[in-house]
Amino acid sequence: MSVTQKSVLLIFLVLLIDQVSKIYIKLNFVLGESVYVFDWFRIYFIENNGMAFGMEIIGKLFLTIFRIIAVGGLAYFIHYLVKKQARQGFILAVALLLAGAAGNILDSVFYGVLFSDSYGHLATFLPEGGGYAPLFYGKVVDMLYFPIIKNSAGETLFFSPVFNVADSAITVAAGIILIFFRKDLNEHLESKKEKKSKEENA
Repeated sequence: MSVTQKSVLLIFLVLLIDQVSKIYIKLNFVLGESVYVFDWFRIYFIENNGMAFGMEIIGKLFLTIFRIIAVGGLAYFIHYLVKKQARQGFILAVALLLAGAAGNILDSVFYGVLFSDSYGHLATFLPEGGGYAPLFYGKVVDMLYFPIIKNSAGETLFFSPVFNVADSAITVAAGIILIFFRKDLNEHLESKKEKKSKEENA
């Protein structure tokens, strides 16, 4: 199997797991509902407008468009890395990053149209009156909660953000690249800058 095929398979599997988990939660949990699994892990359904781990910094439409552009850029970068015969692990790490970003894009673009809201009741798929938000204004579904360290009052000290499989893919991919492939990243980015500079000066 070629590295391109492996990258496509990895992206597909991450997207499948991410979307299946989100759709299940969306259709079977009321917003704010949680299920105790272990002392240090719960399934806790929330939705957010922002970036990874629920951060909200910029406008919703701008964020969605930025994500789409970023995914397009990552797809082009993977094509470039394959062409340059970069290390397989580096290419797969970038593919994992792309999969995570794409997973949250699907929520943002389509979920508002496909589902009703989850406030106080279970959401429905393709509701008769339309979804809870226009295209591009959907909310990202989060459900993974790890309250590993708590204080005496029961408040979570670590880890308080609620996230999803796509967020996990982004975080793991970024960590792998920074720890194992930082040199590869710098070399390929410098190579692209030099090529662009030569084309502009030609």
